[in-house]
Amino acid sequence: MSTYQPLTFADPTVDLAALGFAPCEGGVCAAAGMSAAGIHAGFRKEPERLDFALVAADEPCVCAATFTQNRFCAAPVQVSRPRAAAGTARAVMLNSGNANASTGAEGLAVAQASTALLAAELGCAEDEVLVASTGVIGVQLPLEPYHTGVPAAVAALGSDTAHAHAAARAVMTTDTVPKECSVAGMLPGADGQATVHVGGFVKGSGMIQPNMATMLAVISTDAPLTVDAARAALKAAVGVSFNKVTVDSDTSTNDSCFFFATGAAGGEPIEQGTPAFEAIAAAVRYVCEQLARKIAADGEGSTKLVTVDVIGAANEKDADTVARSIANSPLVKTAIFGHDANWGRVAAAAGKCGVLFNQEDVDIDFMGVPVCRGGLTVPMDEDDMLRRFEEPEIPIVVSLGQGSAQTRVWTCDLTHDYVTINGDYRT
Repeated sequence: MSTYQPLTFADPTVDLAALGFAPCEGGVCAAAGMSAAGIHAGFRKEPERLDFALVAADEPCVCAATFTQNRFCAAPVQVSRPRAAAGTARAVMLNSGNANASTGAEGLAVAQASTALLAAELGCAEDEVLVASTGVIGVQLPLEPYHTGVPAAVAALGSDTAHAHAAARAVMTTDTVPKECSVAGMLPGADGQATVHVGGFVKGSGMIQPNMATMLAVISTDAPLTVDAARAALKAAVGVSFNKVTVDSDTSTNDSCFFFATGAAGGEPIEQGTPAFEAIAAAVRYVCEQLARKIAADGEGSTKLVTVDVIGAANEKDADTVARSIANSPLVKTAIFGHDANWGRVAAAAGKCGVLFNQEDVDIDFMGVPVCRGGLTVPMDEDDMLRRFEEPEIPIVVSLGQGSAQTRVWTCDLTHDYVTINGDYRT
């Protein structure tokens, strides 16, 4: 019905094939020199449910990490943050079922004691062990499951896809599926044309808001990155992936993302500013973006992945503010659940967030169809829109007409099941 052309977004997503990389098996164990395990240690009551993950490098290696900005940060974050800042680590262990957050000195002591147990099993320094937790806040985490779980997990370590998958399953809370991604390719100028890998897993389904989420992630590579290069690659990747996901606007107490670089692929150390760095940084970004999309698609109770693109903003901050306002709007999210292409909900969410623009300059597309131009309605074929809502991903594009800045945020719809899941979370 419309003669208007759809809005175009300069898609920043990494072109994996152009990069010389391709998807591969292995998850977090795709990188040489990495092993993983997922077991039931007793953090959860159900004996058949995995609740303890361990990811370990063969030797201490380069490590970078990012953590929650929530002031109520959990005990594991308090232990791991200064250790990761040293730039070297051997392993990280992650439990589900209990966040060990708002647990005071006792919770901090448990987090520290757990790392001592693992360090003894691995024969490494205690400050080379990192720890993360996810689950209910404000409940003391017992140390007992670590006494039996740590040696069992070390004994169960393996470097194949099945072990990586078990670790990804063990960190799940309200997630409905494990979330993994891994790629392999050649770095430009690499000695002997060695293949390098990037892989990892993430958990996250609810309490998700940019500045990470109720999110635990472990990423690994066998590329020989320096500490500074690993930090730069992770920071850039997280900024356009995990920090661009929102399910319900709540930022968790436990968010942690760990990045190990074993260097087992061989070659000279990779520094920032080199072609090899640019390639491996893009691969890390790709893996993180894929994992971020899986978080949004698996939002608690969700039926749709929603991609919100804001273009034509005066600056990146404005673009991000508007995109988050739209993505977090209950009215937008419920309209999508109801298969209602109600662009007025999108316009209202954009207009309420404090960013300056003229409504007469605003254009909006729903699922590739122009529905608003110059702040006014563009007639649409309602039957056609209903058919488009059958797709698993719902794209929304908003142009503010103020400049050339843009951003992309991923979210999901808001359903009856979200209320049920969170209403019953502790019961």
